[in-house]
Amino acid sequence: MKFTLSWLKDHLETSASLDDIVETLTRIGLEVEGVEDKAKTLAPYKVAYVVSAEQHPNADRLRVCMVDTGEGAPIQVVCGAPNARTGMKSVFAPPGTYIPGKNITLGVGTIRGVESAGMLCSAAELEISDDHDGIIDLAADAPVGVPYAAYAGLDDPVIEINLTPNRPDCTSIHGIARDLAAAGLGTLKGDAVPTVAAKGSCPVSVTIEDEKLCPAFALRLVRGVKNGPSPEWMQRRLLSIGLRPINALVDITNYMTFDRGRPLHVFDARKVQGNLTVRRAKEGEEVLALDTRTYKLNPGVVVIADDNGVESIGGIMGGEHSGCNENTTDVLIESALWDPLNIAQTGRKLGIITDARYRFERGVDPAFTVPGLDLATTLVIDLCGGEASEPVVAGKVPEDKRVIEFPWSEVPRLSGLDVQPAESEQILKRLGFAIQGSGERVSVTAPSWRPDIEGKADLVEEVIRIAGVDRIEPKPLPRLEDTVAKPILTLIQKRTRLARRALAVRGLVEAVTWSFIARSEAELFGGGDGRLALANPIAAELSDMRPSLLPGLLKAAQRNADRGLSDVALFEVGQTFASDEPEGQSIKAAAVRRGSARAEGVGRHWDGGAQSVDAFDAKADVLALLAALGIPSGGLQIVAGGPAWFHPGRSGTLQFGPKNVVGAFGEVHPKVLKALDLKGPLVAFELNLGALVPPKAKPTKMKPKLNLPDFQPLTRDFAFVVGRDVAAGDIVKAAQGAERQLIVGVDVFDIYEGTGIDPDKKSVAIAVTLQPTEKTLTDVEIEAVSAKIVGEVSKKTGAVLRS
Repeated sequence: MKFTLSWLKDHLETSASLDDIVETLTRIGLEVEGVEDKAKTLAPYKVAYVVSAEQHPNADRLRVCMVDTGEGAPIQVVCGAPNARTGMKSVFAPPGTYIPGKNITLGVGTIRGVESAGMLCSAAELEISDDHDGIIDLAADAPVGVPYAAYAGLDDPVIEINLTPNRPDCTSIHGIARDLAAAGLGTLKGDAVPTVAAKGSCPVSVTIEDEKLCPAFALRLVRGVKNGPSPEWMQRRLLSIGLRPINALVDITNYMTFDRGRPLHVFDARKVQGNLTVRRAKEGEEVLALDTRTYKLNPGVVVIADDNGVESIGGIMGGEHSGCNENTTDVLIESALWDPLNIAQTGRKLGIITDARYRFERGVDPAFTVPGLDLATTLVIDLCGGEASEPVVAGKVPEDKRVIEFPWSEVPRLSGLDVQPAESEQILKRLGFAIQGSGERVSVTAPSWRPDIEGKADLVEEVIRIAGVDRIEPKPLPRLEDTVAKPILTLIQKRTRLARRALAVRGLVEAVTWSFIARSEAELFGGGDGRLALANPIAAELSDMRPSLLPGLLKAAQRNADRGLSDVALFEVGQTFASDEPEGQSIKAAAVRRGSARAEGVGRHWDGGAQSVDAFDAKADVLALLAALGIPSGGLQIVAGGPAWFHPGRSGTLQFGPKNVVGAFGEVHPKVLKALDLKGPLVAFELNLGALVPPKAKPTKMKPKLNLPDFQPLTRDFAFVVGRDVAAGDIVKAAQGAERQLIVGVDVFDIYEGTGIDPDKKSVAIAVTLQPTEKTLTDVEIEAVSAKIVGEVSKKTGAVLRS
């Protein structure tokens, strides 16, 4: 919502500065998003007179101008504008001025051998229009030396506020002024609507077929208007808030929309055939709207129709056929009430966003329906002339009197703010609330322009936002001397934080992707449940809640590759959705590596070619994450193969028993790469943080001082011949269980298949590290441990020690 300072002061009698107004708006809940003060931006620019404009001696398209700026002797300026001439008045920028349209700061320069000490400017260079064909040509009576912003009326600051959906009253400048007056920043000017001197009845009647969709419809005919351009003051205000002036009749309706929050529509009366009917559209009807687009309608859309057919989409946009132009002499002015829900549904269905829709779907003031028509009629007669008829009102303006029994003690109880009842009463009255009764409990009636007020909590909110939450005194929390503070974060919150930190430490970059994906992508990753389809997606490719984090990460990796970052490693920790029930939501961690973004961090290097990522990089990431989360690996099982979106021979499933699958890792399946238009190699993992076994509660113990071992560790290598279907992990696990007191590490360092090994066998070599704790091991003791390792591996896997 935009408005100018002078426009605000039409409704607010105040001496407050711009800074005070901006600060107060934000304080009372009307957050200021920005202030555009061209008086400051254009302060160096002055109205100047071109004393002479002579041909440049060294350039055909340049002129050497002597410019009178109103201060001292004329200044020499080299100008390339085709319209630069002797005797004209234009806009001068001295050296040191920043030119926004060119993003430069002027200095004294020499152009083709002639010194230039400033610049004559075009409108495009000042960013006040797109006109760059020549320098600004001012009227002959423009006063030399006056700041250009003041002369051109550009010294009126434009304020933009961010409205929350529950404040339809502040979609008008009058409503904003009311709030500022209630906050003590001035006095609200009288909002009395002048009486219209009407003559005769309106010849056009109105029929409403469904008063739920249109409770009231007011109409008036004004004969003999002259529809030309609107006055300069109105055009300037509309331009300042981003609206294009069209003609006086249309500009009045736009002005009323922002000035009083009352959208209106004007029909050229000579183009309307017969009477008007407010009805549902018929299936297949079409209307050419004022935006020159043709819309196909259905019975869900409410229209205004005459004998010719549809003339307007009710509450959203008028039709081109009955629109007003310079030939309009008789005009029908409409002021109606529309069902907010139907307006919102129609606007979304047709894809139309207008200022009228914005207000009607939030709720306009019903009591201002007929007064709004009278005020618009007054403006039409003042600016365009003509004679007004009596209004026709179809339906009935609803009288929605919401009376709330309100105890003043609710204010401190709900807010903690010490506001006395007398002050609370004054605040509510200044905001337009009616109060009956006295004492602790009163009856408060909400004004017609506040449809958001429904209960006591809403009244408390009104009081504290005007009184100011900055009045709440900060108080320290009580100290609990003899107790230990309980943990605040839940287990899943702790795991989420740890997961982000652990994956970042491994060199992965965090990404945040959409929680919505296309239906086809959801089906690729085990989703596609109709219950997870969005009723109103913001885009066709964001239609379903994601069943996995991987689609977004994979596409993000490809977007990076398309921009030249082929070796990329990304991770995300976020929510996924298996159903529309709360228990169907999970917090997962996932990561994707592409190209040669290996877990070891080695990409292209001078000593050899880059190695592409493989499933073991993803495995290393997920195992490192489990270790960082403090999940014991003793019961972890890694089963060959994973979900359908991973390569069946280059993936694995992580589980703690067959009924507790916690994740998977591997190379992305080629069919998924093809379906998503991705280029590999791509490896990934996904881990369900909520499915991990919670740690067992243990009493806190002081950790012993870390000491280095007193005895040197030793390593023994073993090579076992096993069946090709035996997993290397089974051999490692069997070796670890042979002598748990001494064995501190088991690593696979070689796998061999080929000459000397049966075709259905393979050789797996492991290095076992022994760490004595009490004494140095003798050869006999080492051999005994080695025998235990061989025996345990042979027993568990059927392995034979390779000779």
